[in-house]
Amino acid sequence: MATFAKPENALKRAEELINVGQKQDALQALHDLITSKRHRAWQKTLERIMFKYIELCVDMRRGRYAKDGLIQYRIVCQQVNVTSLEEVIKHFMHLSTERAEMARSQAQALEEALDVDDLEADKRPEDLMLSYVSGEKGKDRSDRELVTPWFKFLWETYRTVLEILRNNSKLEALYAMTAHRAFQFCKQYKRTTEFRRLCEIIRNHLANLNKYRDQRDRPDLSAPESLQLYLDTRFEQLKIATELELWQEAFRSVEDIHGLMCMVKKTPKPSLMVVYYAKLTEIFWVSGSHLYHAYAWFKLFSLQKSFNKNLNQKDLQLIASSVVLAALSVSPYDSTRGASHLELEHEKERNLRMANLIGFIIDPKLESREVLSRSSLLAELATKGVMSCVNQEVKDLYNLLEHEFLPLDLASKVQPLLTKISKLGGKLSSASSVPEVHLSQYIPALEKLATLRLLQQVSHVYQTMKIESLSKMIPFFDFLTVEKISVNAVKNGFIAMKVDHMKGVVLFGNSGLESDGMRDHLMIFAESLNKARGMIFPPSKKESKLGEMLPGLAEVVEKEHKRLLARKSIIEKRKEEQERQLLEMEREEEAKRLKLQKITEEAEQRRLASEFEQRKNQRILREIEERELEEAQALLQEADKRGKKKGKKPLIEGEKVTKQSLMELALSEQLRERQEMEKKLQKLAKTMDYLERAKREEASPLIEAAFQHRLVEERMLHEHEQQQEIELSRQGHDGDLQEKNRLSRMLNHKIQFQEMVVNRRRAEYDRLRADREERLNQILHQRRQEREYQRKIIFYVRMEEERLRRLHEEEEARKREEAERRRKEEAERKVKLDEIAEKQRQRERELEEKERIRRESLLGRSTDGLSRSSDLPGGSRPIEPAAVAPAAAAAAATAAPAPTPGKYVPRFRRGAETAVQAPPPAQAPPPAQAPPPHDSWRSGGSGSSSGARPTWSSTRGLRTSER
Repeated sequence: MATFAKPENALKRAEELINVGQKQDALQALHDLITSKRHRAWQKTLERIMFKYIELCVDMRRGRYAKDGLIQYRIVCQQVNVTSLEEVIKHFMHLSTERAEMARSQAQALEEALDVDDLEADKRPEDLMLSYVSGEKGKDRSDRELVTPWFKFLWETYRTVLEILRNNSKLEALYAMTAHRAFQFCKQYKRTTEFRRLCEIIRNHLANLNKYRDQRDRPDLSAPESLQLYLDTRFEQLKIATELELWQEAFRSVEDIHGLMCMVKKTPKPSLMVVYYAKLTEIFWVSGSHLYHAYAWFKLFSLQKSFNKNLNQKDLQLIASSVVLAALSVSPYDSTRGASHLELEHEKERNLRMANLIGFIIDPKLESREVLSRSSLLAELATKGVMSCVNQEVKDLYNLLEHEFLPLDLASKVQPLLTKISKLGGKLSSASSVPEVHLSQYIPALEKLATLRLLQQVSHVYQTMKIESLSKMIPFFDFLTVEKISVNAVKNGFIAMKVDHMKGVVLFGNSGLESDGMRDHLMIFAESLNKARGMIFPPSKKESKLGEMLPGLAEVVEKEHKRLLARKSIIEKRKEEQERQLLEMEREEEAKRLKLQKITEEAEQRRLASEFEQRKNQRILREIEERELEEAQALLQEADKRGKKKGKKPLIEGEKVTKQSLMELALSEQLRERQEMEKKLQKLAKTMDYLERAKREEASPLIEAAFQHRLVEERMLHEHEQQQEIELSRQGHDGDLQEKNRLSRMLNHKIQFQEMVVNRRRAEYDRLRADREERLNQILHQRRQEREYQRKIIFYVRMEEERLRRLHEEEEARKREEAERRRKEEAERKVKLDEIAEKQRQRERELEEKERIRRESLLGRSTDGLSRSSDLPGGSRPIEPAAVAPAAAAAAATAAPAPTPGKYVPRFRRGAETAVQAPPPAQAPPPAQAPPPHDSWRSGGSGSSSGARPTWSSTRGLRTSER
């Protein structure tokens, strides 16, 4: 067993061994390191070593080594770094899967390579011998040699990983993922035996998990995440079992799911329960348990209707029709009638298990046939509103088979309905969890039910009927099948009939005292006698009031029943609300507990990591000191043994001799010994050289003599073999001459045959060459025509492109000319408009000048009037706003500069602009008008008379002047 001071040394040693082709030694070295108790503290180097170790195990298909290494590495990583173990296991499964797929692809490539081109030699001799001896084909042998070992190793990988992760609470997701991948492996390659073993392994893991509850890292099934992972694994197991048609294993998977739900006392999600009941319908249908198949469909319908809000009406109708048809397919009589007590007990236990699986709790003291029966199921379907959702054909079929009495026309009316129903079904929408529904599977059972109903109704009407007439009434089966069906019905007491083949008739009814008809007649006769006795001998006591209360008792009982039902529904709602509140409280407490546990675990991990680092550093320092101490003691012991040092033995930590000086002394002693050893070796090598030279000098004449003797022997052997070869050649030549003489008689025939074959082949060759030349000429002519056609098409396309380009250029030129012409017209129009505007402005300036002169004349007259009114008493001067405004307007018009020729001023703004503008200070009054003598009065009186309103005459005069 190899020991390494550091893990890195083991990794380097393994890589060196791998490079020289010694993989087994490299694997053993890494295995010794991993299983060693010296390296039990996790570090990153150990993870790299595990990756290399896993690669070697997969490459050499050593599953036992891989399992041992993973178990040891789990011990190292369990409390420190579980993520590293998860990465190693994922790498292990990835490599195993990749190598298995590679082997499978290589086998397929090898099978394709065996298809040779030569049809006359499609089988090699060794292949024929192997096929006759072993009885296997090439693909079977290649699979057995290449694919099977890797698939075995992959299966062993899955088992190893599941065994390592079976009770690890921190790697539950990896355990579930491995189980799912193992299920997919069994499904992909149709491995039914391995699937059964895998289911048993997972079942045993869960049983051990419940058995040993005191384990340290045991998963907690009460946690929602853990429960969901285990349920997902079981549901995947159920799906794969049904797809592989392993119905017994599927039933055991259903029992596992039910046991897990009972164990944790929590119901899974509705989506998972839909899958659960959908698979139960398949299992019960295959097993022939039609009653439980119908109950499972009823549960599935209730779940879909309650929780699937996206389900459309068509899908709901199909599911409801499946429920009703499944209920109708149940046999109308009890098949356990007349069974023994042991069989009844066994049937009762079986019914209890089945009822628990589909969610019905049955009291074991009661008879389960009374609780779960065909009649109770049909009554429940009617009360729960299932009949209102089914198709019209299914509803009509239900009424015909359960409520109508048509002994002669029942089969003829049922047959078209069954034909229509057989065409219904198919895939449901994506909103449904059920993939597809097929109603045609119920047709044989419904035909059997229709036959039984017809026989039952006919037995109430007829006592005797011909076999031909009865066969015509039942179009589904021949009379032999009808007879078999009727035998089972008579055996279980459903109908009473006999078949007389000698007379060709069927006899209905039974004359015995235990028959139903005789019992009815006796009961009617007893009631009649009781009434007659009451009339002859009337009772002496008074009649009780019970007779008066009986008519209203039914109504009272009905009201009380309704009240109790309402109270029961209220209590159930309260219980559900209370359970929901308790569930919410439990969920909140669980979340708080998980959060607190997570915080505690993180703190614990941090503490453990810090303590681990401290212990690691202390251990490293202690190991260094111990190693130095051991080396010093070893050097001191060697020095004492050689006797190189006399006197008192120095101590390691003495006063004069220290550890460093002792190590230097030992090193110098080793150097001296090495030099002496080298001198001895040189002397020994020189002695060996002389000895070897002497040996060769003595051996050279002996070697020369042996060589000469060998030459003589080989010459004699060569001459002997030459003589034998000549003799054999002479004998062969004589035999060939005799053969030639014997075959010379056929020479002419051979020449004739050769000429005939040559002529025929030459004629065939000439014909083939002529055909080939003709075919080549046709091909050349066809290609010449095609090239001519292509050239024409190219020429036409080019001409068309040239024409389009020319039209485009002409259009562009026309557009440019049109734009240039419009631009010139626009410029001319603009010049004309400017001239018109200039003339208009000139005309307006003339009009304004005239208006200004007129206003000045008016202003002059107004000032004269004001001067005349200055002699009023009290010195007050009335102000005429109408006169002042024209004067101000005239002054503003006189002082305003002429408008700019290039700027157009609207007419409605011209008066405002002239009124706003003030006269420049340097402008003198015009010579025609002297300055008014009352400027001071105007400036002084404007503030006092600003609020005065103009008179009617002044305003009228102003408006007239403006006009």
